Amino acid sequence: MKDTFKHQGMRQQLVETLIKKGIKDEAVLKAIGKIPRHLFMDSGFIDHAYVDKAFPIGADQTISQPYTVAFQTELLQINPGDKVLEIGTGSGYQCAVLIELGAKVYSIERQQELFKKTSKFLPKIGYRAKKLIFGDGYKGLPEEAPFDSIIVTAGAPFVPKPLLSQLDIGGRLVIPVGDDIQVMTLFIRKGPKEFEKHEFGEFRFVPLLEDKN
Repeated sequence: MKDTFKHQGMRQQLVETLIKKGIKDEAVLKAIGKIPRHLFMDSGFIDHAYVDKAFPIGADQTISQPYTVAFQTELLQINPGDKVLEIGTGSGYQCAVLIELGAKVYSIERQQELFKKTSKFLPKIGYRAKKLIFGDGYKGLPEEAPFDSIIVTAGAPFVPKPLLSQLDIGGRLVIPVGDDIQVMTLFIRKGPKEFEKHEFGEFRFVPLLEDKN
């Protein structure tokens, strides 16, 4: 569990790549420059940790491409102290980025093995979410609502209504919508029943799993 000068150098190169790809938010770039992404991956993948690509993490899931993480996070416009709901904890990397930005993070994971692994691992490297929950992301977390923002880190075939209803007024939901290829979509809550919708091009995500139990 080491973070070496070599790793730090590779992270800075990754940050440069993200800047070239159009990421502008200084706080997001700083978070990605600071978080040891290689610790979130199996040791066999460590050489690939700072390449701008997604990689498998087990349980048919992936650690998202750094550009995708940065892109989604930038759309959220996080302020320190914001209450954020993350759907799909996965490796915990996106969660760590949100915590690094000063957000109070509530995160839901549907895969039991990933949930167990990540909930032990994150505090070990100094990232403490408000709550990590094993459950169904389609339902959100009504008991903790409303949220300043909600981020979905898997491809959703449709926009789950509970997530929209759990946004605070002015809150932002960032969700990749679609079956094989997803369109990155931002909803901003303008009133009790009023939402503004923006679309930001195509991405590929693993599917958002529904609770079959």
